[in-house]
This record gives sequence, C-alpha cells and structure tokens, in this order.
Amino acid sequence: MKTSTELQRYSLNGETMGNRYTALFYAGAGIDTDEVGRHLACAVARVDQQMSTWKPDSDLNRLNAAPEQQWISVPQELATVLSAALRVSQQSGGAFDIAVGDLVNAWGFGPAEPTVTEQALATMPPRTRLSASAALVVDPLRNQVRKRAPLHLDLNGIAKGFGVDELARCLEGFGITRYLVGIDGEMRARGVKPDGQNWAVAVEKPDRGVRAVMGVMELGDAAIATSGDYRHWVDVAGQSYAHTMNPATGAPLCNPLAAVTVVAASCMLADAWATALLVLGETEGPRLAQERGMDALFVLREGEKFKEISIVGGQLQAQIEPR
Repeated sequence: MKTSTELQRYSLNGETMGNRYTALFYAGAGIDTDEVGRHLACAVARVDQQMSTWKPDSDLNRLNAAPEQQWISVPQELATVLSAALRVSQQSGGAFDIAVGDLVNAWGFGPAEPTVTEQALATMPPRTRLSASAALVVDPLRNQVRKRAPLHLDLNGIAKGFGVDELARCLEGFGITRYLVGIDGEMRARGVKPDGQNWAVAVEKPDRGVRAVMGVMELGDAAIATSGDYRHWVDVAGQSYAHTMNPATGAPLCNPLAAVTVVAASCMLADAWATALLVLGETEGPRLAQERGMDALFVLREGEKFKEISIVGGQLQAQIEPR
C-alpha cells in the first residue's frame, strides 16, 4: 500500500494558443489536482490574452493599435517578454525581430489568412519599416512601452515559450519540483523522475505533413524549443514558403535549414533563439551558437535527406551525414 509521502504520477492538459498544454509531474497523494489544473489553465490563458495576435482585444493588439510617441501601460508579463525579445534581437544581429506582424499577415500566416497568389507576390511592397529594436522602447520597471514609429508586433516566436515557463512557475507555486511541462513541442523540465531518470523529450523529424520522431533528448532542469519550416507554409506557383520571416529580406526564409532545436535555461529564450538561429541560416547560425556557448541542434535539408549539426556548450559535437 502506498503512503501519503510517496510520489505519484499526475498528468493534466488543456487547450491554449491554438495548441494543447501538458503538465506531467510527481507529487504526494494529497495534492488537489483540480486546483492545480485551474491555476495551470489560468496561467496560459493570461499569456494568450496578453500576447495573442488572434484575439482582437489582446494587450498586444491594443499596443499595435496605439499611437506612436505615447507611453502605453502593459501587463508585467508582456513587458518582460518584449524586453527579452529586444535583447535577443540585439544579440542575434536583428535575426530575431518581433516587428514582422505586417509580413506575417501579408504572407497569409496571420489571423486574416489571405490567399497569397503570384500576382500578390509580384505587387508585395518592400519592407521599409524599422525593426522593433529601433522603434520600440520598453520600460520594464514601470511596465510601459512606447513606439517611435508604426509597428505591428508579432510574438509567436517567443510567447509560447513564455507560456511554458508560466506553467513551470505555476507548479513550483504548489511546491512541485519534479515536472515536465509543455505547449506543443516547447518543453521545460525540472528535477528527475522518482527512479532517478531524466525526462525524455522527442525531437520531431522535419517532414511536412507527417508527424514522426527523429530522435530523443534527455532533459533535466532546462527547457527546449524547436523552430522549423515544416509545420506552417504556403505553396505558390510550385514554391513553398515557410511561416518564419527573414527581417533582412522582408520575406519568408529561404535557406537549407529545416529545423533548429535549442536547449536553454528558460523556454522563452529557447523559443526565441531557435527562431533567431533558423533565420541566420546553416553557416551563421551554428557560428553564433558556438560563440555564445549554446546547446543547439541544426537540421539541414539535403534533397530528401537530413544532415544534423550538433553543438553542446558551444562546442561542435557532430555533423551527421544525410540520412
């Protein structure tokens, strides 16, 4: 018979941000899972309400509609994410830029979902707007933001990771220290299982339209996030365009990288850096990951096969030939 001090396995989940969140954890038998579940649902709902481009009344859309040169009060969580986004933008040389909302919408990946045609591509205006780093000022102490120029911000490259961090904070508020939480493929872990094993996280094979496992990573006291070209795309005139925008060209990415997976201390940073390294490409991405001492896996598309470049602690570990 189990005693109340023995750890039991619990699993909770729900819908958020167009995906599902999951929380797998070990705790004592006396924990109130209904209360934990309510707090988890509220945590991700709060992030979604603040940072969604799909909710007309979100705090982010309120900021997008606000006039320039005026300080706008925002929730603390949103100010935190905006500040982090600007830091990653600066550290990545502008590869990560949240001021791409207009491009996301123009290419059919936003809430309006317009159909992109050959004629639309031919007449698409060049990108002339400033980057978020140049045109956005964030005061995290006062939780206020000011736009120097018109901006349409999009946090899809960082908000989901922050949502995962909020799930983790929620569990820790209940004293739970052995968990694996996630939203879709973005995950964060703490502690180990009762048998001493780390958490096993599947890395998806970047095949379009097919869900398959490429490999498994062990995760302990860290977060993991993947950005790739295989989940959302549009086909125009026989050419596929992925949903991730290249701020330098004002168009979707066009490089051999199929996916980048990053392991970091927080899922917010793992999420943002996975996008930044994907944008940087197959040469500059690994170079910057090494310079910054990061843990990252780059998957390159070579015909119908994939080549992997693994970097651990900033050191090149392996270049696995196409398979």
